[in-house]
Amino acid sequence: MSEIESSLPIYEENTSNLSFKDLGVCSELCVACEKLGFIKPTSIQCESIPYGLNKKDLIALAVTGSGKTAAFVIPILQHLLETPTSLYALIMTPTRELAIQISEQCEALGAFIGLKTAVLVGGLDLMQQAIALSKKPHIVIGTPGRVADHLQNTKGFNLNSICFLVLDEADKLLNMDFGKEIDLIVSACPQERTTFLFSATMTNKVQKLQRACLKKDAVKVQVSTKYQTVDSLIQEFLFIPSAHKDTYLYSILQLFMGNLVIIFTETSANASKLTLLLNKLGMKAVALFGKLSQDKRIESLNKFKGKGRNILVATEVASRGLDIPSVDIVINYDVPVQSKNYIHRVGRTARAGKSGRAITLVTQYDVVLFQRVESLLGKKLESFPIDKEKVMLEHEKVLETLRNVNKEIKDQDRDSDEERLDDEGNIVTTKKRPKSKGHKGTKKRFKK
Repeated sequence: MSEIESSLPIYEENTSNLSFKDLGVCSELCVACEKLGFIKPTSIQCESIPYGLNKKDLIALAVTGSGKTAAFVIPILQHLLETPTSLYALIMTPTRELAIQISEQCEALGAFIGLKTAVLVGGLDLMQQAIALSKKPHIVIGTPGRVADHLQNTKGFNLNSICFLVLDEADKLLNMDFGKEIDLIVSACPQERTTFLFSATMTNKVQKLQRACLKKDAVKVQVSTKYQTVDSLIQEFLFIPSAHKDTYLYSILQLFMGNLVIIFTETSANASKLTLLLNKLGMKAVALFGKLSQDKRIESLNKFKGKGRNILVATEVASRGLDIPSVDIVINYDVPVQSKNYIHRVGRTARAGKSGRAITLVTQYDVVLFQRVESLLGKKLESFPIDKEKVMLEHEKVLETLRNVNKEIKDQDRDSDEERLDDEGNIVTTKKRPKSKGHKGTKKRFKK
């Protein structure tokens, strides 16, 4: 297959005065956009929507938080408005949370036509999803594993009528080893379809998928450089001893009391421990990580979005796609092992033209990882100013609370058979069943 044509010019920012109407969006959708506060299209929307309206296959590269969802949803809805059809589009995402969020945005934009969606993700009831599919939704949004599951096992469900196929966050989809499921799903879709491939980065795997899924006359649009962060984001680091890490985190949160903060960790264990620690220190924290049930993950997000909790402690599951416009600060408690994840983490703040702040905690063990992040960004980050003597006044208090948290986790771990973490970092456990001692004479009875 020949190389994809590139759309020129490539914009760093949307400096034009184009409106959605100028892009060819119908009046009904223009009104819907205005109601949702979409006053002016973003750069990726300016570049993508006209091609989508013309049913051109598209690969779009854009930084996180650039308005990618509306860039592919608007063309789908406009064509659906012209020819209302069930199972008209399939949108695949790497995470459950992103699938639910896209569904909400689809329904908000398509409310004027009574748009129906079905969300197919793991962690939720298969039967309920099958019932949703039987009601013939216009758009299906899901993760590849669960979509493939329904494709193989849900009677009457097929993709024969799909006119639009969207692979959102394609780079992460492929990094999560969904290759086989994606192949199955793509082969089940009609060849005469329109395919949109949206990605934050262009990897070798994405290029391979592009060659397999997109037509020869597909168009490539790009609105920022590969690893760019937005100008409205203040990025800083704090070099600290590992032993004082939790104390510094607590002090930073006190400085920004009342702000919406996302704290990123590398592991579920750290996310759970930190959430428990912060709550015991009198803060309002909630956790989001893979070991939580899907219902708990949704509950955590809703608490954070509704500002019932102003601190979200999360693993990489929250670094992609989640649109929480009012996040003020991102704190990297752990420096990401994969440098690219830094871009996605800090992209949770300074969204849609707003300002934001990202602070990375760097210990003596993180220097090499942090240097890789700076190399990726192509610049040195500024040091976050803080009164270190004042920080250490809180050290004993934090240390004592941390001891209690570690003891609680250790006790629960020893006494439990099954460990389940709730959305506030607390460990909910099922007691071990006592081992059956059997009858004393059992061995003799069966002894030859």
